[in-house]
Amino acid sequence: DFWFLADGKAIPYGIYNINMNKGFVNVGIDHNTSEFAVESIRQWWDNIGNKNYPYAKELLICADGGGSNASRSRLWKFYLQKFANKTGLKITVCHFPPGTSKWNKIEHKMFSFISMNWRGRPLINYEVIINLIEGTKTKNGLKIKAKMDKKIYELKQKVSDKEFENVNFLRHEINPQWNYTLSKI
Repeated sequence: DFWFLADGKAIPYGIYNINMNKGFVNVGIDHNTSEFAVESIRQWWDNIGNKNYPYAKELLICADGGGSNASRSRLWKFYLQKFANKTGLKITVCHFPPGTSKWNKIEHKMFSFISMNWRGRPLINYEVIINLIEGTKTKNGLKIKAKMDKKIYELKQKVSDKEFENVNFLRHEINPQWNYTLSKI
């Protein structure tokens, strides 16, 4: 709230597994960019996802329609394509339509409890932030892992038309502006 008093900033990007009631938060120190968003998903996959789902061939991502993972962002799709190429996963993205992100499960099942857990506590350094995120518990057994991401992400990146030709994504028949699948090239 008082950014001018801060020594730094923390940008949490969360991944929530509805079936397992487990979360992962990548805490960045720079900017909430598309590259950071996909890096957060990659960190989750490398550290948690592929261990829980070693035979997975597909990944479903339900995401807000704006910000770093905006439905219209070429950069978001570009970095997702790199992730799909690296992992071999077929990645389906379903964005929440405008004005509906308040129904995103991550807000109600994870971030609301993180907010309650650190309410009234000074977030004096990154270690405290990570510990408070990981210390968040619920009656339903929510478990959250958190990690620091100290990378500096470049702002105002552009994806050229030539680069975007290498993004192998297929829009879905229903609400194609919000739903699409990327496959490895």
